[in-house]
Amino acid sequence: MSTFNVLRGWSDEAFDVVVVGGGPSGATAADDLARAGRSVLLLDKAGRIKPCGGAVPPRLIRDFEIPEHLICAQIRGARMIAPSHDVVDMPIEGGYVGMVDRDVFDEFLRSRAAQNGAVRRTGIFEKITRDELEPERGATVHYRTPKGALAAVRARLVIGADGALSKVARQEVAAKGTKCVFAYHEIVRAPAEASRARATTYNGARCDVIYDGVTSPDFYGWVFPHGDTVSIGSGSAQKGFNLKTSVKTLREQAGLTDVQTLRREGAPIPMKPLSRWDNGRDVVLAGDAAGVVAPASGEGIYYAMVGGRLAAEAGARFLDTSDVRALKLARKTFMKAHGRVFLILGIMQYFWYSSDKRREKFVSICKDKDVQELTWQSYMNKELVRKKPMAHVRIFFKDMAHLLGIAAPS
Repeated sequence: MSTFNVLRGWSDEAFDVVVVGGGPSGATAADDLARAGRSVLLLDKAGRIKPCGGAVPPRLIRDFEIPEHLICAQIRGARMIAPSHDVVDMPIEGGYVGMVDRDVFDEFLRSRAAQNGAVRRTGIFEKITRDELEPERGATVHYRTPKGALAAVRARLVIGADGALSKVARQEVAAKGTKCVFAYHEIVRAPAEASRARATTYNGARCDVIYDGVTSPDFYGWVFPHGDTVSIGSGSAQKGFNLKTSVKTLREQAGLTDVQTLRREGAPIPMKPLSRWDNGRDVVLAGDAAGVVAPASGEGIYYAMVGGRLAAEAGARFLDTSDVRALKLARKTFMKAHGRVFLILGIMQYFWYSSDKRREKFVSICKDKDVQELTWQSYMNKELVRKKPMAHVRIFFKDMAHLLGIAAPS
């Protein structure tokens, strides 16, 4: 790089696309664009794993060609636990939910992108600058190397996939922020078969979801098997709520107090898509940076990867046409496919998670076979089930009965 360019803040190294963030969203975007023949830099901050239950639906496994060895457990059902400790089992008929370890899963996605042509680089994003006198040079992405040195590369397009507290989003996209749930979990060693008799509720083929104000005043707690390990966690948007104490209690309830703790992780999780995902110039957001985590469930891996793919598609069209309107397609396409689901889940979380009385009724509704069947079908296929209209009608009237307090005791 010439001394003149250093003084100007330029870089002689250039890519079609710089993807900031190497989680499922950023790695998917980088992989898709590299496969399409674009020059891509995947810039990722090393050494951080997001707290995550790790559930992936069959549709994700199919759509994103996830190899079987990454599925560390097959979940055949869920157990919903009410504030009264009433338990509702929700078996999955004719299918399963896959579980992944984010440490292994995310690295696979980054490695696959590199194998398909993306350049991987470890660094911490600092800022984006542009030379207004020579706009054809594109955006300059400044970052800090693992040794602390400042470096920069140029890009025609930047994809911000750097998490819920995205620096790219804060700098480049004038979008109103979204409410976050702060999640904390502990990855522990799964109990050996001989020890499982002492684990009062743990089942390696079942996810436990715990709804009560002690576990979380406005979200839920979980015990999710990952084969040889278990994710035990909780989340809350309430400032000051002690998530570590909550997880300690969950471990005691599951009989997992004495097993080895492997990792502890915490991070904010957005609960609503941002109102805008692009800067109208050369930046588009994806994943948590765009706010695409499902309300109520907190599910994010599938939606992150879809968001990464849509950002890549919108970015490719922008690179082909130089039409900045193409960048809006990422959000438009996502919301057309999933906006209604997010709206319904947001209403559910706002209403049903607001008190233990309502959480009790919510778990009671989950006993209904129609609710169970439509819930699993919608989750595994990632779309609202339009078949069986009478089942929807029955669920509607049952929900109304619960809301009005006239439902018959279960």
